[in-house]
Amino acid sequence: MKFAMFTAATPDWTPAEVVSHLAEQGWDGVEWRVIDQQPAEQSGFWSGNRATWPLTGLEDNLDAMRELVAEAGLEISAIGGYATCHEHEDVERLIKATAALDAKKVRVRLPAVAEGETYPEVFERAKKDYRWVAEVAADHGVKALIELHHRTIGASASSVLRLIDGLDPDHVGVIHDMGNLVYEGHERTLWAAQMLGPYLAHVHVKNAAWQESGTQPDGTIDHTAAMVSLRTGQVDLRTYLAEITATGYDGWITCEDFSTDLPLAERCADNLAHIKECLPGARP
Repeated sequence: MKFAMFTAATPDWTPAEVVSHLAEQGWDGVEWRVIDQQPAEQSGFWSGNRATWPLTGLEDNLDAMRELVAEAGLEISAIGGYATCHEHEDVERLIKATAALDAKKVRVRLPAVAEGETYPEVFERAKKDYRWVAEVAADHGVKALIELHHRTIGASASSVLRLIDGLDPDHVGVIHDMGNLVYEGHERTLWAAQMLGPYLAHVHVKNAAWQESGTQPDGTIDHTAAMVSLRTGQVDLRTYLAEITATGYDGWITCEDFSTDLPLAERCADNLAHIKECLPGARP
């Protein structure tokens, strides 16, 4: 088992600072965030993130991305891209960059259902697009990853399996994400891992919880899901890791903690400690 941090969760650090901190804390790898983000006055997870590489001109940054990781004694667990499967030009760019970096895996997202569309028609389009993604990934010797994600057509393991069933698991896989499944798509982790079989290719760990968000006039209490620390969310990490590994998964565990209760360095160090103490066979 190897442990990485996704740089979406390290917005205050530059790429050089990311690898320095992760190496010092004992992480094995980094998952680079790649997207053309909006400028911001302050660093944040989704804008102004200092540890993000731009998609535009990505090729010019490959040497730096590779060398920073190598000099720190780390590996690239995957490329965290944001291109959706129908955005062929961007997807191909990400796949080629992943191959050049020898990073082996790259996230290629599924779409949501827009106003005026239906789930079946979006699903069928995405199914055709992902056949194309699989072919391009195979041509370049990498694996495209679908992250189980709320508010997309692939919120659950069973929905994604319907979409990719029959594609080559050497070049298409699934990211199981425990935090996203709090929002939508939850299926028992053990059964999801068994269902996905060879398509289970990567694991993200973060946590979320449903919280009271208001009261309607008739007294009905509203709830909203929110990201919280790895230790305090609704998913018990010890049970999650026991079930995700029960079918033989022994790949990367990538953390993406979007809580802010602790300072960033302390948060990252605590996440690694908690992940290791929750592994099957670890002492309680």
